Amino acid sequence: MAAIFPKSSDLILKVAGAVAGLGLVAAVAAYAYYSYPTVIDTGYQPVQPVPYSHKLHAGDMGMDCFYCHYTVYKAAFAAVPPTQVCMNCHTKVKDTSPRLELVRESFRTGQAIPWVQIHRLPDFVFFNHQAHVTAGVSCVSCHGRIDQMVEVRQEKPLNMAFCLECHRDPAPNIRPVELVTKLDWVPDRDPREIGQEIINQKHLNPPLVCSGCHR
Repeated sequence: MAAIFPKSSDLILKVAGAVAGLGLVAAVAAYAYYSYPTVIDTGYQPVQPVPYSHKLHAGDMGMDCFYCHYTVYKAAFAAVPPTQVCMNCHTKVKDTSPRLELVRESFRTGQAIPWVQIHRLPDFVFFNHQAHVTAGVSCVSCHGRIDQMVEVRQEKPLNMAFCLECHRDPAPNIRPVELVTKLDWVPDRDPREIGQEIINQKHLNPPLVCSGCHR
């Protein structure tokens, strides 16, 4: 019996399937890069269990970000301060305020305050705070003017396009390391020039390959 389809049909189907598969992968990758998540979570501002004001502490009082988030310059993650850090001041300052009862209870019982995480990257993304902070990337670049926020919100999209934009052109976001937590810093000249000088001095070369962030 004669074959209904020529022998070349198998090859054609395989090639067509491969092309279709690659096309689907490319379409998904393009969608992820250009569309997701461009605005998802931007503006996210959950209610926290304790009404902590970054504007009061970091802005008006001038507390350094490192005092509470003390791991960012030496570890991949930014520590949520334990209650002891709060009580370093609040054993004396507003020590009877009803707004801080949960803080005092946490200190008495050892149970952590259930802070709501705001800035969250997908599990498949590797981000190292130490690498960025020690390179001279300020908190402002990713978190905005936290020192002006009574209630913290997610200011930047923190998506792949956002990260790659900086990795491709990091100079505007690089400043002297000692000014990383000076969120109101105003450069005395073009910040790009300052950043480029530091990049040249430190031989900074942010990765653009997939394995730089996906490990």
